[in-house]
Amino acid sequence: MEKVRFGIVGCGNMGSGHAKNFLKGKITNGVITAVCDINPKKFEFFKEKFGDSIKYFTDAEEMFKSGECDVVMICTPHYIHPDLAILALDNDLNCIVEKPAGVYTLQVKKMLERAEKSDKVLGIMFNQRTNPAFKKMREMVQNGSIGEIKRTNWIITDWYRTQQYYDSGDWRATWKGEGGGVLYNQAPHQLDLFQWIVGMMPSKVHAFCHYGKWHEIEVEDDVTCYVEYPNGATGVFITTTADAPGTNRFEITGTKGTLIFENNKLYYKQLTVDEREWCKTCEEGFTKPECLDTVEVELEGENTQHSGICNNIANAILGLEEVYAPAKDGIHGVHLANAMHLSSWLGESVTLPINDELFFEELQKRIAISKPHRVNEKTEIQG
Repeated sequence: MEKVRFGIVGCGNMGSGHAKNFLKGKITNGVITAVCDINPKKFEFFKEKFGDSIKYFTDAEEMFKSGECDVVMICTPHYIHPDLAILALDNDLNCIVEKPAGVYTLQVKKMLERAEKSDKVLGIMFNQRTNPAFKKMREMVQNGSIGEIKRTNWIITDWYRTQQYYDSGDWRATWKGEGGGVLYNQAPHQLDLFQWIVGMMPSKVHAFCHYGKWHEIEVEDDVTCYVEYPNGATGVFITTTADAPGTNRFEITGTKGTLIFENNKLYYKQLTVDEREWCKTCEEGFTKPECLDTVEVELEGENTQHSGICNNIANAILGLEEVYAPAKDGIHGVHLANAMHLSSWLGESVTLPINDELFFEELQKRIAISKPHRVNEKTEIQG
């Protein structure tokens, strides 16, 4: 094939956002040929920009069976991401799933089990992995530049949202409609990077999720989580939609130095000697190992974001490169979010891997009493 044919399921904010990248010519080996949404009103943008050059569907299965696409992008509410991905694979289609991969690990595992039986590409839209700062952090951790990891700290509190944001849709911030709050809507990228960059999942989680603390909603809008890693390292993950101006700072401390990501820049504090060696051999009681001047790390490459992932998937389908963000990686962030909720619900630490069935049971209890959110019809907010 000359160009990979893309179909989009879900024509809201994310779906139209992806379409704009195609219109700008950012997807070299891809072209949009079909879109689908249960609400035909969402086609207005596409009909204005694409006209009759693409096909329009109100039923996903009908689009999947139409032969109009080589790959579909799932840009729908979280709960149905896995089901639609499975349906796409069943129809011999490649697929890109928007974050998160799902709401609970059981459904994500089902999707991944189906993918293992297919020769099709299944990717996830972890566009933050294309950020040169995060790529460099991962590289420096993996090549041993900072030594053995001792501590991770991510404060990601610049996700500010008003009450009007939540009042813009009856599905928003409900257990039944969205399955969670800040951990599922705003911070899935950070949950992915939190483990992807350090190269390991936590082994234990103790979290404090506050539900409707700052807004009139059912789900979490404030989270503080403590984690432990298999190698003995510890970490903290803090996020909310209520802090202003908010902070986005990721700090990783190792035995040979510290990496700090803030304001989209990466800084490195390098020790002249491994701290563990210094601690054991230094003959003085209060002297720290010498630290070189803090340096801003030079970053390489473009921050291609969503278009970078789409280009990668198109090239992978054409056999030109490997999938950069495979969907199998998506379960890790869902696992972390599930663990944080389960810990908070039980009021105790939980070990990973968590009890998938127990989490699902606890989630169902909350879905059973979930109510549609109040809607302010004056303003429609997408995303």
